[in-house]
Amino acid sequence: MDTTQQPLAARDLPYDVFAKVCPSRGTLEHVTGRWGGLTLGALYEGSLRFNELRRRVDGVSEKMLSQTLQALERDGLVHREAQPTNPPRVDYELTPLGHEVAERLLDLIHFVEGRMDDVLAARERYDVTRGAR
Repeated sequence: MDTTQQPLAARDLPYDVFAKVCPSRGTLEHVTGRWGGLTLGALYEGSLRFNELRRRVDGVSEKMLSQTLQALERDGLVHREAQPTNPPRVDYELTPLGHEVAERLLDLIHFVEGRMDDVLAARERYDVTRGAR
């Protein structure tokens, strides 16, 4: 059995995201947080300037996008390229590691999008059941 099919506990990995002090937990939070996953997904399409990215990730504030990009850049998932022009031009793109992470995230995003009818039906059943009490 290859390691991708082994139970998580059986894998011989140097990091354990379930351990409170493991640095992988912070990276997982950056990747799976509300804006991190959407930012990585948007950048999968190619290099974008800050305002282009902000328009693509509908609803994100300038402050949150800036914080998200800094965290993803620090984790080595996003590359920031500042051009010495007037006004300054800053482009963001995925690193090879970021591209790999985004690809996996997009698989999950597409799966969720494809199953939304089931999710919405489950929500309706839940609301009806809870509302009947």
